[in-house]
Amino acid sequence: MCKIAVIILAAGASTRLGQPKQLLPYKGKTLIRHAAETAHDGGYEPVIVVTGALHEQLLAELKEEHIEVIHNSNWQQGMSASIRTGVEAAEKQEPDAVLIMLCDQPLITSEHLKALGITFSSLEDGSIVATGYEHIAGVPALFPRKLFNSLKELQGEQGARELLKVHQNSLVTVSFAGAAVDIDTPEDLSGFMDRSS
Repeated sequence: MCKIAVIILAAGASTRLGQPKQLLPYKGKTLIRHAAETAHDGGYEPVIVVTGALHEQLLAELKEEHIEVIHNSNWQQGMSASIRTGVEAAEKQEPDAVLIMLCDQPLITSEHLKALGITFSSLEDGSIVATGYEHIAGVPALFPRKLFNSLKELQGEQGARELLKVHQNSLVTVSFAGAAVDIDTPEDLSGFMDRSS
């Protein structure tokens, strides 16, 4: 497989949820630890976690050698600042691509992440490989090195999905229905706790 660095975005303050989503319990672990271990179990290294509002709390959760924790001091500028921070950290490892993940998609599996990597490695044209669910393409998604600058040029609350729209003609999707589950609001949390209990 190609060399692929994982960037897990975990810098937000979870204002809509009212409590830190990164530290919610799931299967005996916190969501952030679950996401990092899922990425590592998928065969990826390095695993870069971008923190922000809760840096110290998350640092205590992520002490393994294979996890690199990077603090985005500009986290209040939006998701784009975290993507930029993560890509700049990943570039030091000279990867062929970055895999961008969120910490609040608990149903993502290491098998799905492996499938994304295998698909990317099989392509010769450097296409984006994204997760397909509910008739959309989203994250987790793999971006080739040629798009690193484009990722760093995102602004404000623009996330990786902006590039998925721009480059939809060179986009390959791997279906995974569980990617539709994320946690942003108390209603999301209620449904998630029902599902995970």
